[in-house]
Amino acid sequence: MRLRACVALLLFLSACATSSSNPQGRAARSQRVANLQRAATLPWADGGRCVVREASNEWAVLVERCYHALDHDRIEFRDVTGRCAVASAGAAAIGLGVCILIAPEIVIGAVIVAGTVAVAVAIKEELDAHRRASRERARREAQTRPSNAQERLVRREPTPEPSAQDWFPPVPAEPLERERRPECRPIPVPRASKDAPHNECADMFPPNRYPGMDVSVGGIRFDALQAGGRVLWEIKTHRFDRYNAFVREIEIRKELKQVRKEHAIAVACGYDFVIGVSTQAHKDALLREAPFLNIVVTGCTR
Repeated sequence: MRLRACVALLLFLSACATSSSNPQGRAARSQRVANLQRAATLPWADGGRCVVREASNEWAVLVERCYHALDHDRIEFRDVTGRCAVASAGAAAIGLGVCILIAPEIVIGAVIVAGTVAVAVAIKEELDAHRRASRERARREAQTRPSNAQERLVRREPTPEPSAQDWFPPVPAEPLERERRPECRPIPVPRASKDAPHNECADMFPPNRYPGMDVSVGGIRFDALQAGGRVLWEIKTHRFDRYNAFVREIEIRKELKQVRKEHAIAVACGYDFVIGVSTQAHKDALLREAPFLNIVVTGCTR
C-alpha cells in the first residue's frame, strides 16, 4: 500500500512537471513513442514485450507494470538526491527502483547499467514501424499538398480585362525576401559525413527530401531538408549518455558553436530548424545551454 501511494504521488508530480514545461511542443513525440524511446535506454529481460504492451499508458504506469521485466542483474539504482527514501522505506529495492525510474527527470548517476544497452527487439521493431508510418504520411502529404503557386492560382479572384483607355504596363509582384536571396535556395550536395548510421538516420527520420545528400543553404551544410516542409535538420547520433562529465561539457560547447550558426542561417532564410539527437540526456544538456532550440529525440542507434 505504501508503495502504491508513493507511485500515485509521483505520478501527480510528474504530470505537473510535464504540463508546465515543454517549449518544443510542436516537435514533441506522441506519449507512446516517447515511452518507447525512454524505455529503449534500459536493459529488458523479456526483449521489451511488456514495454510495447504498456507503452500507451503514462510512463509511471508502464514502470510499475513492467519493472519485473527489467534485467535486474545488469541494473543498479542509487538514490543520489534522497527524494526516494520515503518510497523505498520498508519496500526493499523495488520501491527505490520504481521511484527513481518514474521521476520526471532521471538524475545522472541514479541508474547504473552494466555494459552496453542494445535496444530490446520488440521496442526496436515498434519504433521502426512508427518511423516508417511517419515517413509514409509525410510522403502522402507532400504529394497531395498543392504548391504555393497552385494555391495562389486557385484563390486569386478573376480580374476584368482592362479597356484600351485604362491599360497600363503590368507591375511585377513584390517577391518574397528569400526569393530575392539566391543563397537561401536549398542546394543538394554530397554528404560531408561518411558515417553510415548517421546518414541513414538523416535520410529516414525527418524524412530527407534529398536522400543520400546534404543540403546547402546560405553556404552552410545541413543534414536534411524535411520532405513536404521548410525545415532544416541537424542530426546527432552519438550516444552522449555514455560520455563522462568532462567529455560531455566539451562536446556541448563544440555543438552549440555549430548549431547556433546553423540556427541563425535557417531563420534568416525563412526555414524552421530542428536538431535530432539519439538520447534524452543529450537533448536535456543542449536545452540547458540553449533553451530556444527545437530538439527531437530520434532514438536512432549506432
